[in-house]
Amino acid sequence: MKLSDFDFDLPEELIATRPARPRPAARLLVADGGLTRDAHVRDLPAFLRPGDRLVLNDTKVIPARLTGTRRRETPQGPVEARVEITLMEPAPDGRWRAMAKPLRKLKAGERIDFAPDFSAEVTDRGAEDVTLAFNCTGDAFDAALARVGAMPLPPYIAARRPADHQDLDDYQSVWAARAGPWPPRPHRCISMRRCWQSCPRRAWA
Repeated sequence: MKLSDFDFDLPEELIATRPARPRPAARLLVADGGLTRDAHVRDLPAFLRPGDRLVLNDTKVIPARLTGTRRRETPQGPVEARVEITLMEPAPDGRWRAMAKPLRKLKAGERIDFAPDFSAEVTDRGAEDVTLAFNCTGDAFDAALARVGAMPLPPYIAARRPADHQDLDDYQSVWAARAGPWPPRPHRCISMRRCWQSCPRRAWA
């Protein structure tokens, strides 16, 4: 078996680069035994039965993609290079594990500037990622990330358009936790919760 055996043609017009609006109009594939059929998210209550379990995604997506400038002193003078960072996981001490492009050219001790008042030092570089210590933490870090960062779009979308401010809203679960400066918009939550509230109570109590 080859990976190419799974290749298939997908017309460009069928590749969604924005979520459906309104949100409950998104398509839903229903699998029942060996049968499948198309429906919409708004139809979900009709498929639920007492005893069913729903798992909600309440993870908040942060604008974790940063573009910065690496500065390095050389015998020929200072050298600058563009670096793209995608934050992956915070550490208890406030540092962040992150993916970097280009990774191999980064060295421990180097500084990456993302804005005049927002930078990070490379404290460690592994085979697949780096560890960064930012110049601010807590609320100041959250505010800087909201101002400078971009949403980490899936590759199939990023290849077709750049990230923009609308993505801060589009790529949040309507159940995302509200802590932080990126709560989902109320009108989206209301429309989805109306669908949710129409579900049989025994199915989710």
